[in-house]
Amino acid sequence: MTVYQLPAEVATFRQWLTELACRIPSGGGWYGVFVERDPDGLRACFDGMEILPWDIVESLLQDAGEAVGGPFAVRGGTLYAAATGAHDRRPGGAEALTERRELMERERRYAESRARELGDRLRATPAPGPDDTARLEHDLAWTRDDHARATARVADLTARLARLGERSEGGATPGPPAPAPAPAKRRPRGARYAWLDAAAEDQGPVAAPVPVLPTGGAAPRGARFGGAAQPAEAAAPGAADPAVPSGADPAEAGRAAANAVYALQRLRAQGRSGEAHALLCEALNGPPVRLPALAGELHRAGLGADWSILLWEAASLPPGRLAAVAGALADAGRAADCDQLLRQGVARPVEELAGACAALRAEGHHREAHALLTAFVRVRAPEDAARLAAEDPRGLAPQLLEAARAVSASRESDLLHALRVAGLAGA
Repeated sequence: MTVYQLPAEVATFRQWLTELACRIPSGGGWYGVFVERDPDGLRACFDGMEILPWDIVESLLQDAGEAVGGPFAVRGGTLYAAATGAHDRRPGGAEALTERRELMERERRYAESRARELGDRLRATPAPGPDDTARLEHDLAWTRDDHARATARVADLTARLARLGERSEGGATPGPPAPAPAPAKRRPRGARYAWLDAAAEDQGPVAAPVPVLPTGGAAPRGARFGGAAQPAEAAAPGAADPAVPSGADPAEAGRAAANAVYALQRLRAQGRSGEAHALLCEALNGPPVRLPALAGELHRAGLGADWSILLWEAASLPPGRLAAVAGALADAGRAADCDQLLRQGVARPVEELAGACAALRAEGHHREAHALLTAFVRVRAPEDAARLAAEDPRGLAPQLLEAARAVSASRESDLLHALRVAGLAGA
C-alpha cells in the first residue's frame, strides 16, 4: 500500500488554514455554510488534497475579522503561493491546471453572455414589473460576481501554469484542454461552484447549490442583493434610521419569522438557493427588532447556517442600520450574535466605523461600541486605528486606547505610537 505524503509547502499552508478556521467564531459566517453544504470538498482542502482558491480564503479571513492586508493574511498569501507551486508539480499537475483553466474560461464566457442577456431584459420595453425587476437585478448581481470570480481564477491559473512551465526541464508543455462535460452530467453553473476537481463532480448532481462566497471588496455584497430599496444607504454616517421603530409587537415578530422560515425551507428543499439568499437579505430591510425572533426560528428549524449568512450580510449595512441591528440583538439578549456581527464589520472603511460607533453610543449601547473598537484594534493595524481616531479625536482616541489596553499592553503601546505620529497623542 502506497502512502501519499503531502509536500512540506502544502502541509504548512494547511496548518495556516487550520489556524484561520480556529479564529472564526463557532458556526459563523461563510465557513459555517461550507461546512454544512460541502463538507467533503472543504475537508479535501483542509487535508491538503486540494488547494482552496485564494478568493475563498479571503472570505474566511473576513469571517475571522482578519484584515486582508494584515500580517496574518500576508503570511497566508506567501504560504499559498508556495503550496500551489508544490501542488502543481505533482504528476499530471499541468494537465489538471489546464483542465481547470478551460473550465473557468467557459464559466467566464457563460457569465459574460448571461450578464448581457439579463441587462437587455432589464432595459426591455415594456418594462417588467417591480418583482420581476428585483429578481433580474438579483440575478445580474450574482452573474457579475461569477464573471469577476472566473476572470480572477483564469488569471491565477494562467500564472500558475506559467510558473510551472518555467520550472519544467526540457520545455514540457501542458496537455490539451479537457473536453466539456457530457450532457448527462449536470453541474450548477457559476464560478462559485467550479473550485472542486472533476472527481467531486462525479459524485452526481448537487441537490442544493452552495451560496457564493463574497470575494473581499470586489464581489457584490449586502442587503442590496435582496433587490429592495435601501433608504439608509444615503444617510449620513451615524444617523439613526428613521424607518426603524423603537419597539415591535412580539406576536407580530413571531408570525413574520415563522412565515419567513417556512418560505426559506421550501426554497432550500427545491434547490433555489439564490432566492433563499434574497429572502434572507430582504429580512434586513425590515425592522431590526424583528431579527431576534427570526434567529430563534431559524435555529429551531435547523437553519443556523442561514442565520450566519444573514449576520454576514448585515455586516455590510450602512453605519446607522448596522448599529440598529447590533442594538436590537443586544437588547434581545443575543450578545454573542451582536459581537459576531461587530467582528465581521471591522473590515469597513474607518469613516463608516466611526459612524457606527457614534450611532451605537447615541442609542446607549456603550458595551457594543466598546466591542466594535476592541475587535478593530485586535485585527487592524495601529495606523488604521489612528485614522479612525482622527474622525473624532476627543471621543474615539481615548476609547480606542481603552480597547487596545483590553487586548494587550503591546497593542496599547503600538497605538500610542501611531497616535503620536498622527499628532493625536494629546487628544
